[in-house]
Amino acid sequence: MPAFADNYIWLLQVGSRALVVDPGDADPVFDALAQRRLELAAILVTHHHPDHTGGVAALREATGAAVYGPAREAIPQPFAPLAQGDHAEVLGLDFEVIEVPGHTAGHIAYFLAQAEGGPLLFCGDTLFSGGCGRLFEGTPAQMLASLDALAALPGDARVCCAHEYTLANLRFARAVEPDNDELTRYIAQCEARRAHGEPTLPSQLATERRINPFLRSREATVINAVRTHARLAAHAGEAEVFGALRQWKNEFR
Repeated sequence: MPAFADNYIWLLQVGSRALVVDPGDADPVFDALAQRRLELAAILVTHHHPDHTGGVAALREATGAAVYGPAREAIPQPFAPLAQGDHAEVLGLDFEVIEVPGHTAGHIAYFLAQAEGGPLLFCGDTLFSGGCGRLFEGTPAQMLASLDALAALPGDARVCCAHEYTLANLRFARAVEPDNDELTRYIAQCEARRAHGEPTLPSQLATERRINPFLRSREATVINAVRTHARLAAHAGEAEVFGALRQWKNEFR
């Protein structure tokens, strides 16, 4: 469900109960619960930023929902702290926890391997369709490793990120890889969806591997574009290339 200007709050229903992911605002969640006559059982949080946690306290107080979040970040108390390799068992569903530092120091993602319609990845602000999160608290090497961990998941995983940044990300991706035919087709699909008022999300991980420059930072086309733009030395390492790519995106207009 939409929140603020471009946030998404994800709701997953199991029978008459539900969980939500990253509720920065409680009001859209209360509305959705009332419309669907659902009981909120749990709240999953990926990281500490207010546009992901702002509704947690009100929702917990009103519903008694259990809260799960990253062990190394300040999440509204009380909550169940989670770290790499942990599992959150919610509504009979088994969420694997993957630590993905970079956007924030303790950011986590939730992977649900068994879900109706295919696997689900709730990745917060680490991976976006066509992009990745800004490095507010982590390093390029950390974010590269985090994206590697997500990219290794099954290709049919649906990427449930937390912002509708897709078209802006794809404009940058086209600047990096103008000859990527898969990217050209995906841009047309996403532009059509937005023209009809539809979300571009969830994306699919297999698609992101083909079109997302931040998952393709080891591809020769991306490396060459970054080296030319940032005037990197030929011997620049993977993390340096990735960092220059992220900086290019920060400055891209």
